[in-house]
Amino acid sequence: MTTDVSVLPRTLHAAFIGGGFMAAVHSRAARAAGAELVGAASSSAERAADAAARLGLAGSFDSVDALLADPTIDVVHVCTPNATHAPIARAALEAGKHVVCEKPLATGAADAAALTELAAERRLVASVPFVYRFHPMAREARARVASGEVGALVSVHGAYLQDWLANPGDDDWRVDTALGGPSRAFADIGSHLVDLVEFASGDRIVRLSAAARTVHPNRANHADISTEDLAAVVVELASGAVGTLLVSQVAPGHKNALVIELSGADATVRFEQERPDRLWLGRVNGSRLVDRDPAALAPDAARLSRVPAGHPMGYQDAFNAFVADSYAAIRGEAPDGLPTFADGLRAVRVTDAVLASAASRDWVEVPA
Repeated sequence: MTTDVSVLPRTLHAAFIGGGFMAAVHSRAARAAGAELVGAASSSAERAADAAARLGLAGSFDSVDALLADPTIDVVHVCTPNATHAPIARAALEAGKHVVCEKPLATGAADAAALTELAAERRLVASVPFVYRFHPMAREARARVASGEVGALVSVHGAYLQDWLANPGDDDWRVDTALGGPSRAFADIGSHLVDLVEFASGDRIVRLSAAARTVHPNRANHADISTEDLAAVVVELASGAVGTLLVSQVAPGHKNALVIELSGADATVRFEQERPDRLWLGRVNGSRLVDRDPAALAPDAARLSRVPAGHPMGYQDAFNAFVADSYAAIRGEAPDGLPTFADGLRAVRVTDAVLASAASRDWVEVPA
């Protein structure tokens, strides 16, 4: 079954699989984009009903199969534990639904590649919420690199630091490989870091050398944990630029410190997710802060700047913009920079390379 975008109603009908934090974020973004929120499915009928009530959805479904069988649903948001993403996304595509699937798209590259191919074959929109690229100032960084303002890329530096698992008593389903997959910190937040570095630079990582560590092998409800708490990666890019990436979920004091810095022959640009309304621009003869002002930004950055200068924008605004662009694509438009299943596959391949390098203690090539 293939959806004909020419006959889609102007108001899309969205449904959600899963009912946790990410389902709440997705549902708010879908509502902001003007969708009808049809309902939710979860691990049980009771949990689905609870999610529908909490999220303000029209109803709930007793099972994922029941949700996918509803002919009124245009797009399905997959907000479940990592190991379930691939089978649910495949079932949704096979049911003719457009899909917005949380990352990682799959816990292995073969499944991610198969999903990417299936979405293309069915001509369905399939996106992955690498939402940090939807901050206007991240787009401004990208525009300045693409225009040649920073010069030929020389180096990249990035970090994504959190502390929500810093203590041995901190626990979550993500530490369990059966639910979260073989990688945790890198698959969860390192994927965002890599996506933003590659998106803003217009360059690709071709080789890497990684070290990873599990700081707390035993937590409150899990023992013998093998997924990494942190990873440090040295990268080489296709242009010849080199760089370093640090990812940690055990960095006390850091809540969501995603930072990228791109240095060229002429200038450096730095974007900090916790200070998203400013871009740092550095040169040999001085540096300055560039404030988010739609009147002064590159066109794509200005497009995403939904409120006037001086009115802060944040994470939910970026997520709203991502979902709005996903829905625009479903209606037949071609918004710039929409992260698709191909980008989800790319993230899985980089994660696989990080795990392989950390295990072998050697350089690993990243598949194109």
